[in-house]
Amino acid sequence: MKIAYVTYDGPDDDRDVMLAHWRDAGVDGAAVRWDDPAAVWEAFDAAVVRSTWDYVERRGEFIAWARRASAATRLLNPPSVIERNTDKTYLRALAAAGVPTVPTTWVGPGEELRPPSFEEYVVKPAVSAGARDTIRTSLASEAAAHAGRIAAKGGTAMVQPYLRMVEEEGELSLLYFGGRFSHAVRRTAMLAAHGTARPRADHVGAELRTPAPDQVALAEKVLGQIAEPLLYARVDLVRLPDGTPALIELELTEPYLYLSDAPGAPGRLTDALRELLRA
Repeated sequence: MKIAYVTYDGPDDDRDVMLAHWRDAGVDGAAVRWDDPAAVWEAFDAAVVRSTWDYVERRGEFIAWARRASAATRLLNPPSVIERNTDKTYLRALAAAGVPTVPTTWVGPGEELRPPSFEEYVVKPAVSAGARDTIRTSLASEAAAHAGRIAAKGGTAMVQPYLRMVEEEGELSLLYFGGRFSHAVRRTAMLAAHGTARPRADHVGAELRTPAPDQVALAEKVLGQIAEPLLYARVDLVRLPDGTPALIELELTEPYLYLSDAPGAPGRLTDALRELLRA
């Protein structure tokens, strides 16, 4: 197999781990920037979208690239998934389908926010990665102002309660390769108190965990809503104040996969890739 690991100009620990494993497994893998004009996607049996973390300011360009690349090779995950998943308004559709999600007020262009009554707020744009342009505040006026700034730029703002369970229990990320559970990690909280997000380093401080049955059940319910075949998926869950698990994000485009944290994970991802290419 000749496989493109689709990436960007920047650090990515998963990239080093995956390319090394592919070499050992007899896979001809190469790191290729998604926006490299010299890339020949037809030369690859598949292109695995991974650390394309600079697409946020160029989402339209990124989606157009995904469509072109998928016409030249097998793109994983597929472009239809990428288009939906790079705008967090997909959470509204999942909530409408009965998936428990973190309560969210959506504020689009021309709309005014009447902030719900929360002890603390998290406000972020629907198109974002690595908690970019995300704030945590106890002031309703500050939450409304930040939502207004996002909407004024033509974006959609998400206003959510800050869940202290994130600090106590943490976010749990369940990783699935080829639809099968691989591993789960507890992730470090990204938001400092009353401030903006830390720089993208969501793998720092991650610890392997065994998910509880209710968390596994929710993750599989979420994945059951996706019709397309997925090479990888990261289901990020938190517990609400009453203890029930809820989806905070479904990462199907460029999630960090914690490959160095989970023994055997690179092999499981490679096995899933081979199975998809044989199908």
